[in-house]
Amino acid sequence: MPGGIATGVGSWPGTDPREAAATIAGELPDLAHLVELPERGVGADLLGRMSALLVDMRFDTTTRGYRLAPRPGAASRRARDLLRADLDALEEVWETTGSAGTGRVIKVQAAGPFTLAAQVELPGGHRILTDSGAVRDLSESLAEGLREHVAEVAKRLGAEVVVQLDEPSLTDVLNGTLRGVSVLNTVRALPEPEALALLDAVITAQAVPVLVHSCASAPAIGFLRGSAAAAIGFDLATIATRDLDRIGETLDAGKQLVLGLVPTTAPAVPPTWREIAEPAVRLTDRLGFARRTLSTQILVSPACGLGTAPLSWARRALQLAGDTARAFADDPDSLSFDDPDQRQRDRAEARDERDDEARNSRRRDEA
Repeated sequence: MPGGIATGVGSWPGTDPREAAATIAGELPDLAHLVELPERGVGADLLGRMSALLVDMRFDTTTRGYRLAPRPGAASRRARDLLRADLDALEEVWETTGSAGTGRVIKVQAAGPFTLAAQVELPGGHRILTDSGAVRDLSESLAEGLREHVAEVAKRLGAEVVVQLDEPSLTDVLNGTLRGVSVLNTVRALPEPEALALLDAVITAQAVPVLVHSCASAPAIGFLRGSAAAAIGFDLATIATRDLDRIGETLDAGKQLVLGLVPTTAPAVPPTWREIAEPAVRLTDRLGFARRTLSTQILVSPACGLGTAPLSWARRALQLAGDTARAFADDPDSLSFDDPDQRQRDRAEARDERDDEARNSRRRDEA
């Protein structure tokens, strides 16, 4: 993947797949993605969608979430219908915008094997993670289902495809901090060599670049650095001093970083793209890398999915990500953050853009 570009994480507010696809395709010209619309309910969220992707495995619903089911039921049928509607909407937008057959890049998201094993239950109520055989079966099903999904998306859109594996539960799986079904029941920590073999089996089964993203408060950067993933994504705000060496080693290893720089909720004071860019620039400087690293190995995204954000902020978040990525791609060496007059000009520009977006939003609502 090229550096110095913006992308989204996955989820998006609203329930209209056509409107969501049009917005994403327009705001993210370099790396658009097939969105998830969790407001539609069962089968539309990150985990529920997997019932439409896994091979020979289906989900049912419980009061706690999802569990493996012996046969396809209402939840799995709904997941398939929603995914088909999302693909149809994206294909329509792709053709309307002249992107079909151009080789433009699209990203598809899927829950990673550890998050699936941690969050989906066996028929008896325990996490899949408690059964090593079931974990292997799940990983193999995921690898095969993703291959088929990627092939379908590439064929329908005439696009290059990138896969994103979402692993918000990875850190808990490695640390053994997940709860069992009772106080007396514990979930063992998955040894890193075993976990790495499972993850790499899913990654290497794909014939396209794979990004592993985590919204965990302490992303497992050191573990992911040793994986076959081409890129690692995380919320930069979660990074502590202890993580700096691991980030530097990851860049040294040639992997790309998708930095979650834009908050998923609107700050009280509207940020400028310079304020969004500053943490990434200072991180690069602190690690001793040349600023051109921002244009070759760094991609920009929101901190996590935008499914619960107001639509106005979700749109603004993508605009900020795009502006920041363009600054990284154009001339990162010229970026400076010590000019108070520039800060005032940026804030005035941000206010004007916010007012313009509010007016445009009112016009869209009236139309």
